[in-house]
Amino acid sequence: MFARLSRGSKVLLGAFGALTAGGAGVVTALHVSVNADENVHPPSLDWSHNGVFNALDHKSIRRGYQVYRQVCATCHSMKYLAFRNLIGVTHTEEEAKVIAEEYLFKDGPDEEGNLFDRPGKLSDYFPRPYENDEQARAANAGALPPDLSYIALARHGGEDYIFALLTGYCDPPAGVDIRDELYYNPYFPGQAIGMAPPLYNEILEYEDGTPATLGQLTKDVCTFLRWAAEPEHDQRKRMGLKMLMIFSLLISAAYYLKRHKWTVMKSRKIAYRPPPN
Repeated sequence: MFARLSRGSKVLLGAFGALTAGGAGVVTALHVSVNADENVHPPSLDWSHNGVFNALDHKSIRRGYQVYRQVCATCHSMKYLAFRNLIGVTHTEEEAKVIAEEYLFKDGPDEEGNLFDRPGKLSDYFPRPYENDEQARAANAGALPPDLSYIALARHGGEDYIFALLTGYCDPPAGVDIRDELYYNPYFPGQAIGMAPPLYNEILEYEDGTPATLGQLTKDVCTFLRWAAEPEHDQRKRMGLKMLMIFSLLISAAYYLKRHKWTVMKSRKIAYRPPPN
């Protein structure tokens, strides 16, 4: 149908299409320029595990678990992580057993049909600070502390967002009013967060003697949460490296077969010559 149009009609349609596309681009640019985003995006940090072949810092993971256990676990649960997951990553099997036995878990029923308390085992999951969500809201002025098992993957920005959130508490700017039970944080959606600043310098003492500055505490707990959200992180990268090595060998063999074996078959000419009568 387009081929049947005259030359002038084709030029007119082309000009109309160009004007329409240009107008749509201008409208989009104006919309983006005037549509201010209230949320402050976290800066991109240079984490040691961001590289293609870089693994997580397991010493930092162990320190991050200490931060979670002594600070974060009072409000936030990690119900999808068991004590056995710590073995070979942050602690030995004996250390993980000692940690698990420090908690009491409901078990039973016994022979009389009663529940009883027992020390934790490696197969037990991290205990929850509250029995249910309603109790958690009642203890936190109506706010429900999220579970941290997959928080590093559940939030846009990952560990960058968590680091910025934990270190981004400040006074509200002029003209911004925050209720007494809330705190101003530009990285939190809405800028008003119910969680008080959880970390500050020397809030705890690291087992390995590392200075417990605010930046170090935040970096370690972010690394721990990144590992908790993806425990197979190191294994995935190790498998990827192995696959690259295998593919490099396969590609070399495939190139040799293609170049020196199949080219002869593909380039030869078969001519049929009927026998003379």
